[in-house]
Amino acid sequence: MATCLIVDDSRTVRSAARRIVEELSFEVEEAEHGAAALARCEARMPEAILLDWNMPVMNGIDFLRRLRAMSGGTQPRVIFCTTESEIDRVVEALEAGADEYVMKPFDRSIIESKFAQVGLL
Repeated sequence: MATCLIVDDSRTVRSAARRIVEELSFEVEEAEHGAAALARCEARMPEAILLDWNMPVMNGIDFLRRLRAMSGGTQPRVIFCTTESEIDRVVEALEAGADEYVMKPFDRSIIESKFAQVGLL
């Protein structure tokens, strides 16, 4: 079963995303910030990552840059799920290696569509 790592400092967002992603037949792991997510990726690289931008300890963009530099770190499909809506933020995320970008709030149809677009479904 493919694995999705959900990285968000909000327990509520992680819980909502978990339900959606599990319904899409993914095994789910969670991390509350980028540093915890890096540790999870070092232990087991997921196939998909849903990533928030604004988090304590390590934000999403710093996590993504470090992930992409890791051995095997180019493999996961990374979808930013954030409230950052400025076009320069979207460009920055894509240039750092994000595969897709979703604005919060999101629902199942949005996540399912983005997973399909990046080849996860």
